[in-house]
Amino acid sequence: MPVLAYPHHPPAGRWQQLVAPLWLDQLTAGRSTAPSAHWQLFEVGNDTGWSYSSGHIPGAAYLDTSCFEQAPLWNKVADADLLQYLLAKGIAHDSCVILYGRNNLAAARVAHLLLYAGVQDVRLLDGGLSAWNAAGLPLSCAGHAARASISSFGCTFPAHPEYLIDTAQAKRLLHTETAVLVSIRSRAEFCGQTSGYSYIQACGEIPGGRWGQAGADGDINSMSAFQHADGRMKPALEICRFWHAAGIYPAQHNAFYCGTGWRASLAFFYAWVMGWENISVYDGGWHEWSSDPANPIERRSGVKNLIAA
Repeated sequence: MPVLAYPHHPPAGRWQQLVAPLWLDQLTAGRSTAPSAHWQLFEVGNDTGWSYSSGHIPGAAYLDTSCFEQAPLWNKVADADLLQYLLAKGIAHDSCVILYGRNNLAAARVAHLLLYAGVQDVRLLDGGLSAWNAAGLPLSCAGHAARASISSFGCTFPAHPEYLIDTAQAKRLLHTETAVLVSIRSRAEFCGQTSGYSYIQACGEIPGGRWGQAGADGDINSMSAFQHADGRMKPALEICRFWHAAGIYPAQHNAFYCGTGWRASLAFFYAWVMGWENISVYDGGWHEWSSDPANPIERRSGVKNLIAA
């Protein structure tokens, strides 16, 4: 079995949860020992499976983000609905669930919610489908059903409610010395030059939020601050360096947010695999915060204001 860890990452953390294409290829082809008797592979998307049907990683079933988040704010669905969907897919707390996406932010969104639910072994394909294709690995057009439905998740649901906070909790967190809200948005979004989204009108930031970076201005799917050009995660030390410069440290409670949750979920997952423990996603993010006129909005300008004191 190929080594999963990357030499440029520190030894601490959960690096086995960020998997390489060659490892996944050996697993799906039956040439390596399965991580669990209950492992499943899913492609995650938001097009009801149209792209999946055109060619996917062999053995993958399909998950749609619409079953995990809902309009108008694109927050998590109700816990009861999330539980029923996981049970219908045969996902229990002791499952091993491996995820990837054509847009790996979609997979990260689901990965975070599976961890919130209590799935013990959640893995993400580093670089997503692009990395699989770049490795020259095969695709399949054959449909693949998920496991049969089950009747019990096997533990308290959700097992990790601390991994997700709402707006009221976010407001309390802003007044907690040992906690910060971390904005995973582009520079232009953080400075209030654009909302980043066609359906979000307000521009600005949550007062007190610290800039955790994201990607290129004008592209809400870019996480270039965190990823190489091929979509693989950059070295952990590089990410920690710009987080530390912004006053973002593992010893405090860090609640990540973006516009609607996808970029924040990837930042959460990277922090989680790096071994950061006191982390969460502010589910509502800028979309929910800015939709309430009673919530204060801050506009920032100049590079000097992008790094917390």
